[in-house]
Amino acid sequence: MSFFKGIEAKVSKGLKHARAEVIGRHDEPEEIAQDEVRAQIRAGHRFDSFAGERGGNDVKWHIDGHDYMWALSEMLENAKEAIFILDWWLTPELYLRRPPAYHPEWRLDRILKRKAEQGVKIHVVVYKEVTQTMAMSSKHTKNTLDKLHPNITCMRHPDHIGAKDSVEFWSHHEKVVVVDNHFAAIGGLDLCFGRWDTHTHPLADVHPTDFARTLFPGQDYNNARVLDFKEVYNYASNTLSILETARMPWHDVHMTLVGPVVLDIVQHFVERWNEIKKRKYRYDERFAWLSLPHDVEAAPNEAVARHPHLQRWREIGHQYHQRWNRNFSSRDTAEEQEQDAGYPIPQPGSCNVQVVRSVSDWSHGVLTEHSIQNASTQDGDQVTNRIAGALVDRIIRAFNEGSKFKVIVCIPEVPGFAGDVKTEGSLKTIMAAQYRSINRGGASIYEKLREKGIEPLDYIRFYHLRAYDRINAPWDSFISKMEENSGVKFHEAQVALARQWIGQDPASTQKEVTLAMPEPTTEAIVQSEKTPIKTETVRILESAEEARETVRRFEGGAEGLRGDQEVSDTVAQHMLGDRTELGDEKWFGTEEEELNAYVSELLYIHSKVMIVDDDKVIMGSANINDRSQKGDGDSEICLVVEDNDKIDSFMDGQPYRAGRFAATLRRKLFREHLGLIPPQVVTDGNPRVTSFMRPAPHHNEDETGLEQDALVADPLNDDTVLLFQKTAIENRKIFTEIFRPVPTNLVRSWAAYDNYVPKVKTGHVVPGVDLQRLKDRLAGVRGALVECPLDFLIDEKDFVTGPEWRGLNPTLPIYI
Repeated sequence: MSFFKGIEAKVSKGLKHARAEVIGRHDEPEEIAQDEVRAQIRAGHRFDSFAGERGGNDVKWHIDGHDYMWALSEMLENAKEAIFILDWWLTPELYLRRPPAYHPEWRLDRILKRKAEQGVKIHVVVYKEVTQTMAMSSKHTKNTLDKLHPNITCMRHPDHIGAKDSVEFWSHHEKVVVVDNHFAAIGGLDLCFGRWDTHTHPLADVHPTDFARTLFPGQDYNNARVLDFKEVYNYASNTLSILETARMPWHDVHMTLVGPVVLDIVQHFVERWNEIKKRKYRYDERFAWLSLPHDVEAAPNEAVARHPHLQRWREIGHQYHQRWNRNFSSRDTAEEQEQDAGYPIPQPGSCNVQVVRSVSDWSHGVLTEHSIQNASTQDGDQVTNRIAGALVDRIIRAFNEGSKFKVIVCIPEVPGFAGDVKTEGSLKTIMAAQYRSINRGGASIYEKLREKGIEPLDYIRFYHLRAYDRINAPWDSFISKMEENSGVKFHEAQVALARQWIGQDPASTQKEVTLAMPEPTTEAIVQSEKTPIKTETVRILESAEEARETVRRFEGGAEGLRGDQEVSDTVAQHMLGDRTELGDEKWFGTEEEELNAYVSELLYIHSKVMIVDDDKVIMGSANINDRSQKGDGDSEICLVVEDNDKIDSFMDGQPYRAGRFAATLRRKLFREHLGLIPPQVVTDGNPRVTSFMRPAPHHNEDETGLEQDALVADPLNDDTVLLFQKTAIENRKIFTEIFRPVPTNLVRSWAAYDNYVPKVKTGHVVPGVDLQRLKDRLAGVRGALVECPLDFLIDEKDFVTGPEWRGLNPTLPIYI
């Protein structure tokens, strides 16, 4: 992502400007009184949050976009009165069910239009990006949604330097959906391009003879490590060649829930909506004021009964129904009875849930709240979160007590935006910041532990995820001949397919697409301006019918050549518990073509989740960095979930009563990362809808009796710990031999970096590896887990102790 490019020069000015704006508010007597009421409410709650703990909630987890987005499609389709969406990036053209060829009605904009036509009111808030540095095009999002139906209203916020109310560097980062004040979804998944993925995490999506099997049309096929999204309003315009470039797979987690805690999520949304209404849309009648949904007469002890705007918003705002703290009686109107009929209050759920958040004046119109991480400290202008310090303290305690204690941290192998690690400043800074937290720089976790005579690896280890695949694109022996027979180039068919399924913005003036063709590079898994890009320009067809005919003609080019049905379009399933082996995969092209078809890419970890003792979970949108944690940076929201439904388990070999929500989530994540789950194959319009694809209150299937689940049931068991560590180490060895990705322990200096990176197309096999060796080695990959290379660039002292780390770099806040 290109957020940081070109922004450094503005940072000092922008930060001073933002501070000046805040100083100008919260100084009137009425504002001071309101802030005092909010402070009193927060003081009465755990973590100093605006919301307290609530019992009786049904909460379920969803791993990866395939399961969550199917569940969300059901939630949205069942909406009867109102939908609230709060998102960092929202793509109207996103398909929630796939392949798109079989699910045209499940595109997000079509679902919302369908519900709006049925009378459902839809309120959307999206982050308004810095257009010079970011590519989400919230303008396109707003324009598209506004045109769908008058019942859909979309706000963009914040405005930037030069506007009345400006913020240059922080973003609205929440990912929230609420339906009818009754059902909600919170987690790490934005409703945008690049997020939908399966447990299999394919890197390839080429289907030469059956384009209907395509999962990632247009710009949804993305690798932000190679090229960032560009002009996403031209959504048919995928600038990557899918014939040669792997997509970057996406790992994430999300929750759906039903229960009284939904009221607190709605409160967060209503406060945000009304604050933006006041600042930007005060006189625009299309945007209604909203009322808090709570019935304080029925529940007078609710903290919200003291909310400083409760009465005023009730007078001027639209109030949607809620069914969690109402007095139900025979005197309810017929309309109210009809409304409630579709929402029977379920049996009380087993989860205690608390909403926590990071908000401040710029984002929410309130004084700073950092209840997500209420352990931050300020030293001058340098704000640092204390999560790493808390981990050190807990490990020291375990060491002194002689008790077993383990911390497992999974983070992205490399930050998820384009550039060369050596020359791209933002990449280098973020990676250096991570290593300064882990094991170098003077105050890291590992260094603090070693000062106490503790070996860190006995207690805390860091991991990444990485995947491989084979692109079904034998060029000389098949694809090029299909082009000759059909008179249609493959990339023309690729763009035509995107035009057919995703369409083209009527306001767009784009007539053609220029695709980047990968060239051999010296930059390992990345590519920058140092590597010249070969391009191919393709015309965008004007009509969907013309696009369909173009795809049909190309597919027909296979006639008289050979069939393609026996060749797998992805082999990533062999990283999981597939019934066949990689060596069984057929290939009808040449050996050289098959060797060139294998690719590897990091599996991007976007999830924001912490699981403690198989009992407590915090999940949402917040990263473990200052931007997310300190409150006056990015706005964030998370849920703290504790399940009273206990299951029999083990902890360090002893019987243990674990919370079902936490334990089953942790076990399923372990099993996916270790390859102990079956592949999730999506090929046609008749999927098997599993319990994991249904929204709450539909419960996830109980898998605690599976043999594979037993292997990871006890996170402190020596066999479990050894399985995790050995799998990560072996996978790392295999990927290093076949693809030579960075970071790696083999590169301890920049000189070694230059000698190490292979001169191949991005993500392709290194020279000197033959096909049989490749298959033999990749057949040994189990899951996507790889160890974090702790010695990467460890001999480059300036990497983590240069001038920028001694308070001389004013841009640091935007990175960390």
